[in-house]
Amino acid sequence: MIRKLKGLLNNSNNSFASCIITWKTYSNEANRKKEESEGENSESDSFQQQRKKQNSEEQQKTTSTSFVPAIRNPFAEASEKTKGVYMSMVEIFTERDIRRRNHVEFIYAAMKHMAEFGVERDLEVYKALINVLPKGKFIPRNIFQAEFMHYPKQQQCIIDLLEQMEDLGVMPDYEMEAMLLNVFGRSGHPLRKYWRMMYWMPKFKNRSPWPLPNPVPDSALTMAKLAIERMCTVDVRSRISVFETKNVVDAIDDTWIVSGMSPDQTQLLHKHPYNKAIYIEGPFLIWLRSRTINYFTLRADPDVEFLNSLNSNTEDEDDVTKLRVPFFGQPPISTKNQVGKVRSVHQQDDGTIFAICATGTSTKDSLLSWIRLLEANGNPVLSQIPVLFRFRSKINDKVKEIEPSSEIKSSTATNNDLSTDDPKR
Repeated sequence: MIRKLKGLLNNSNNSFASCIITWKTYSNEANRKKEESEGENSESDSFQQQRKKQNSEEQQKTTSTSFVPAIRNPFAEASEKTKGVYMSMVEIFTERDIRRRNHVEFIYAAMKHMAEFGVERDLEVYKALINVLPKGKFIPRNIFQAEFMHYPKQQQCIIDLLEQMEDLGVMPDYEMEAMLLNVFGRSGHPLRKYWRMMYWMPKFKNRSPWPLPNPVPDSALTMAKLAIERMCTVDVRSRISVFETKNVVDAIDDTWIVSGMSPDQTQLLHKHPYNKAIYIEGPFLIWLRSRTINYFTLRADPDVEFLNSLNSNTEDEDDVTKLRVPFFGQPPISTKNQVGKVRSVHQQDDGTIFAICATGTSTKDSLLSWIRLLEANGNPVLSQIPVLFRFRSKINDKVKEIEPSSEIKSSTATNNDLSTDDPKR
């Protein structure tokens, strides 16, 4: 019995020892495989890092040498810049794909190139761009989607389009309201923007006391007439005259002159002392929508004595610091029936304006012809009053490109001479 137990113990020890040996061999093999896999991973990681570095270097080289856009811009590649070409490209994009992918990017690209095609003030073009958006997909279904701007990218795109219309003075119509209603629904933010525009824009459309045609004419003479008429509205008796310099003897420039002068200004010019000079100043700028017109003024220095006498004679009736009681002492002097001088609207604190004009060339010779024409048309005192020129001109960049440097230097010297007082000859 004891021998059998010893035999069993020996067999169990041997099996246990064999298990330990097999476990050691298994663990050694597992460690060896783990080390091999780690080495392979480290090699693959280093290879991937090298590959990434090479790719980044290649990308840097390609971007430095040439830039290739991801999406084609048909508006930048168009050979002809006309409204028909613009509308045809919008129509092609609309009919190309039912889903109309990248419609937001297309609308922004179309808005960017509107000025190049001359359609930035065309309502039909804006409605065609709104028609690019798919219908019904962007309509909010509940109050949360409506207030949290459902599909914000698309809504902000159309809001930017409407803001551009507002900045350029393009008035929307009721067809655009129906289009926005079909795209974004009644709770959409673009439709709210449209309603605000339709409330305020009609109010300010015809509020200007100096209405202008839309679009403004291309003729410089017509624009000069509109500008002089606008500035002469301070005196309702002002007369606008158009002269031709070819009617003046020894005139160099053959151009037109638009002059504005009122009877009050003529009287002020006749009362002006002969020993005091008057000045031709300018050019000044006046804006008529997107167009600018240069104009000049014929003015004199302010009459300080006359202005001081007006200030001394004027009395503030609401001033209670110097009350005069008629019951004690001498009665107050009544100023109701006294004869006094009245200040004209042309007599300002900085000077007296006699006339304004705009010429086709804005040169010294055309202004000299203007003085001679005023002298021949009811202002003979101009032959006895010295007239000085005060020019404020600069050389344009285009002149610098065309004229050589020697001519530019001579012209700058001439302009410097004109900036000082130059008497009329």
